[in-house]
Amino acid sequence: MKQSSLFGSTLRDVPADAEAASHRLMLRAGFIRQLAAGIYTYLPLGWRVLRKIEHIVREEMDRAGAQELLMPAMQPAELWKESGRYNVYGPELIRLKDRHDREFALGPTHEEVITTLVRNEINSYRRLPVTLYQIQTKFRDERRPRFGLLRGREFLMKDAYSFDTSWEGLHDSYQSMYEAYTRIFDRCGMTFRAVEADAGAIGGEGGTHEFMALAEIGEDTIVSCTHCDYAANLEKATSVIRRSEAVDSSGTSVGEIPMAKIHTPDTRSIQQVAAFLGVQPHEIIKTLVYVADEQPVAVLVRGDHEVNEIKLKNALGAESLELADADTTMRATGAPVGFAGPVGMKIPIYVDQAVTEMAEGVTGANEADYHLRHVVPGRDFELAHAGDFRNAVEGDGCPRCEEGKLQYHRGIEVGHVFKLGTKYSETLGAKYLDPNGREQPMIMGCYGIGVSRILSAITEQSHDDRGIIWPAAIAPYQVHVIPVSVKDEAQTTLAQELYDRLTAQGLEVLIDDRDERAGVKFNDADLFGIPYRIVVGKLAAGGEVELVERRSLEKQVISADEAMTCIADGLRNLI
Repeated sequence: MKQSSLFGSTLRDVPADAEAASHRLMLRAGFIRQLAAGIYTYLPLGWRVLRKIEHIVREEMDRAGAQELLMPAMQPAELWKESGRYNVYGPELIRLKDRHDREFALGPTHEEVITTLVRNEINSYRRLPVTLYQIQTKFRDERRPRFGLLRGREFLMKDAYSFDTSWEGLHDSYQSMYEAYTRIFDRCGMTFRAVEADAGAIGGEGGTHEFMALAEIGEDTIVSCTHCDYAANLEKATSVIRRSEAVDSSGTSVGEIPMAKIHTPDTRSIQQVAAFLGVQPHEIIKTLVYVADEQPVAVLVRGDHEVNEIKLKNALGAESLELADADTTMRATGAPVGFAGPVGMKIPIYVDQAVTEMAEGVTGANEADYHLRHVVPGRDFELAHAGDFRNAVEGDGCPRCEEGKLQYHRGIEVGHVFKLGTKYSETLGAKYLDPNGREQPMIMGCYGIGVSRILSAITEQSHDDRGIIWPAAIAPYQVHVIPVSVKDEAQTTLAQELYDRLTAQGLEVLIDDRDERAGVKFNDADLFGIPYRIVVGKLAAGGEVELVERRSLEKQVISADEAMTCIADGLRNLI
């Protein structure tokens, strides 16, 4: 490809709202252009990378035995209402009507469509298991599109769906997809980790894992163990806190000291209460009131912990959950925000496990400007609804091994695998006849990869202050040939000869045939991030060139033949 004919241009400046490195670099390098918030055009360089990622995905999906199809992006709203997700999915579901006033949705995912399709095509156990996939544009009306391709309203996704006759079969299908995802991300050159996760709006009855590209810009927090292989999204992560018995200065167990009411004027926050009473935040029991499906409930966590609303919502089996406003809190507890407590409370109380392990604590007294000291969990309030309702904290004990402590990382979700079970097959009637002629619901799994998001994730992981550094397997071109001066006949002749020979070997080569200053050419080459660069300069008459490896920026002056050999060796697995 001649660079003079390449559609798109490099930019000096990018919009101020381009916060992520990947967003800035792909705009500057001419890989993408924004049409509207969260909606992008892929220019030829970006599209070439995207197609290579698609190719890897297809190869590994096919290798795992999945079959490709293509489903409509526009879906009848009736399907979403039938599955029960029309209202649950919320405002991210883009809804529209046709000229006949029929309701449709632009698909953010395709569980309803694929389940209906399989329901109508398969009715016997003899035709199961089957796994189907597609690579297609998805639509989600993100509240705040940001970070370029990392959180857009229109994006390219690979979604796959498995249908089995048993949970054992689903386990095999799930494991097959898990292994295929591992190969895909390895081949794309990504640093990633698979973590336990929450199923979210997709739902399901079994396990789920997210594949996270490790990057500081990531919006997800990954919790992992310092000793074993335990890793989970913060939404799902659990931890261990072991009970410690405490005594006062007289040697009396604090659990035997009577509860005491203390005047605490204008002390609403944990920090204010701790300072006023001379205690630490972890000695305070924080009481928060939520509204779950229009009913108030209280949740108790330690003062140094935060409520995990996803865990709480799952435990309640609620469709909606939100923190109560001041008026609701007053009606439910008789106290303003900051002074609620579990003693004598009439609404259901959900107690985090770490609170049950406390010997005693400070709580609100359900009265303005008053708190209670020496409140003992289980003695002064019931523990009928105890469980894990908080975010794991760095330094907590690992739930899987005794030696490890938990640590945080940031990550970008690039893939997610779910065990759906019968959530959709039961609702939408996807059943088969077993060997005894009885109807049984199909056991489902679903598996998604953010294909376009991979571009940004890898750019976040693989760049320097000069530009992008593409892994060879997905680079837009593998070799960039740059004659320093197109007016020098020896340079242009040798550059063209190298281009022809490399292309004949099956390599993808971009030749910079522009009449531009050397600095402009080199800056653009750094931005593009092509793995190998051959600079044809003043030594061209003697058949020598400068070979530059983009990742290390290592340079060596060698003969043209040696440069070709080095490149062939470096790209041997791709040729």
